Amino acid sequence: MATYDVKREQKEFYAPKNTAWAIVDVPEQRFIAIDGTGNPNTAPAYASAVEALYAVAYTLKFAGKRTENGDFVVAPLEGLWWADRPEVFTSGAKDAWNWTMLINMPSWITKEMIEDAQQTALAKKKLPTISRLRHLTLHEGPSAQVLHIGSYDDEAPVLHELHHTYLAANDLRPSGLHHEIYLSDPRKTAPEKLKTILRQPVEDLVR
Repeated sequence: MATYDVKREQKEFYAPKNTAWAIVDVPEQRFIAIDGTGNPNTAPAYASAVEALYAVAYTLKFAGKRTENGDFVVAPLEGLWWADRPEVFTSGAKDAWNWTMLINMPSWITKEMIEDAQQTALAKKKLPTISRLRHLTLHEGPSAQVLHIGSYDDEAPVLHELHHTYLAANDLRPSGLHHEIYLSDPRKTAPEKLKTILRQPVEDLVR
């Protein structure tokens, strides 16, 4: 049985080619998730959250090998981002950013398996943040999506185009949280070559 890889099985949502905004219809998906607040570059809570997610994800990966569905490739890190005051994103006030960091799970990974993996990872890693991990089902539906190539700090013009040009031109408005999927490892990839999927759930203005 082939190893499940979400980037292969859901190419439209995890391996897009379009570098201009386009609409996709994102189906219901399951994740492991951790919520937090603070600058992703400096906040210890952010680094701890990411470490906890990967600890549980890899525990689930090895547990999956013992099921009839088999092994899976650990999916890319994802994030939902928002703020009480939207202007903090354009001003660079990253300490005020709220986030939910995510890793996609195959459909056969159950809530019970996730809870078991949490306990196993917590006993092994002794990382208290693991206890804050939760199971999340997300159905974003119609969404504007683009593949951004470049530094995370260079996303601002792309997002400005979305909110000030693209949505209005297509009679759309945001209907959910800003979503990013990180296809590159920033520790190994030059900033100008980073690949990030930017996604914004949308709805018709007339609704």
